[in-house]
Amino acid sequence: MGDVKGFLKIKRELSGHRPVCERVKDYREIILVRSSSSSQEQSSRCMACGTPFCHWGCPVGNYIPEWNDLVFHGHWQKALKLLHATNNFPEFTGRLCPAQCEFACVLGINDDPVTIRENELAIIEYAFKTGLINPYPPKRRTGKSVAIIGSGPAGLACADQLNKAGHKVTVFERDGKAGGILRYGIPDFKLEKWIIDRRLKLLKRKGLTLQPISMLG
Repeated sequence: MGDVKGFLKIKRELSGHRPVCERVKDYREIILVRSSSSSQEQSSRCMACGTPFCHWGCPVGNYIPEWNDLVFHGHWQKALKLLHATNNFPEFTGRLCPAQCEFACVLGINDDPVTIRENELAIIEYAFKTGLINPYPPKRRTGKSVAIIGSGPAGLACADQLNKAGHKVTVFERDGKAGGILRYGIPDFKLEKWIIDRRLKLLKRKGLTLQPISMLG
């Protein structure tokens, strides 16, 4: 834990949104990605609780206090590695997750909780911006092939994990483009489609194959 009094000195501060006068002119994403320095400051509010209930609140089991501490110290690459250990697509969850971890944050009992979701988003966007994201295809292949039906977040996450294990993975999608609910169910003001395409490009470089299929009947 970097600053044992961080939660006493720093108040919760959200990254905010684009001005309304801009937002009414387009359908682009409305949230703003926080600066690195602000993210480090907000990460200092994490108390490294003896019993971190944020772990319990997080559906994917993110190592929240650990990567908050790494961000506070400026160890972005280590924070990214720890974030990717449990989360295949933090750029999606960092924008769309209802942040149950923040409702479970111990600091929230008598103060405003840590900005966990925004800290998560800050890590992955910093990584993309500074070139820390690389495909890293598996060094060895098992010789086994796996088909994944549907390219929504669950299908893509499953495909990513199987590819890491060395299997040859093909993801089949009936719609025009991959992404499932991310692309066809979530509006641009929450998730712009280039963010999905950025991750799909990375998955292809890892060795995944995306195959469109037409509906039968």
